[in-house]
Amino acid sequence: MIRKHQFTPANNTRLQHLCGPMDSHLRTIEAHLAVRIEHRHGHFRVDGAKGPTNQCIELLQALYEMADRPIEDGVLRTMLGDPVPELDEAAFAIAAGRRQVQPRSANQARYLEAIATHDLTFGLGPAGTGKTYLAVAMAVDALQRSAVQRIVLTRPAVEAGERLGFLPGDLTQKIDPYLRPLYDALYDLLGLEAVQGAIDRRTIEVAPLAFMRGRTLNAAFVILDEAQNTTAAQMKMFLTRMGQGSKVVVTGDTSQIDLPPSQPSGLVDALHVLRDVEGLAVCRLTSADVVRHPLVAKIVNAYDASSR
Repeated sequence: MIRKHQFTPANNTRLQHLCGPMDSHLRTIEAHLAVRIEHRHGHFRVDGAKGPTNQCIELLQALYEMADRPIEDGVLRTMLGDPVPELDEAAFAIAAGRRQVQPRSANQARYLEAIATHDLTFGLGPAGTGKTYLAVAMAVDALQRSAVQRIVLTRPAVEAGERLGFLPGDLTQKIDPYLRPLYDALYDLLGLEAVQGAIDRRTIEVAPLAFMRGRTLNAAFVILDEAQNTTAAQMKMFLTRMGQGSKVVVTGDTSQIDLPPSQPSGLVDALHVLRDVEGLAVCRLTSADVVRHPLVAKIVNAYDASSR
């Protein structure tokens, strides 16, 4: 199978960092995935078996997005799934509430490291890769260490128009189903009573994205979940809420955008607009990082193959 990929707009510095000295990074990828990579300027051609070829294209795109500076060989090998001592999964265990949370893959370890070392992290990947749960665990850990004063968890309520009007209850009860996955993660880590107590004390807040407008979130660990369903205006609004002493994690799956076809995703837009901004991290998880039922990874791969 042959796949072609073009990086646009082409950036010579990023391409140099992506390829590595004397194309060493490309040679490492070829050896690991058993593919052949040819390139001319920003045009890449990958030849190999279907699965490894698709994986190679995804990896090249992920590397290009982080190639504003030279890519260390250890980082590349971690993304390829090779064991690297600096990113030993056991070294990233988190004492979050009543749970000892530990990454189950090298990509998850890298994700946790990025959150720990950056004020803004984008965690991208399909369902079941732990991108939301791990972010919430890091938030709980930061709150327990007094590194932040509160946790703010938010999601866009995509169907905030007429469909919500048919649901029973007040506004809070109408939007609660959209926020339920965030509550589930908190309940698993802290327990029902502890979560409810923290919400009453306002040290934990779970709210729809619209409630973030006009606020400045200082000394907070803020997580925007399902970010692929934000508009560009909503994403800009959210990112500019960031205050002093805050840490922000944005999670999403660009393959599951529920917006109308004519409405661009704010997450996709942000990844493009912020591609040259220093000080933020972009981590990509794949079906290899799925920690749900084994069938979930196979389902993700099947849908990915079908969409291509």
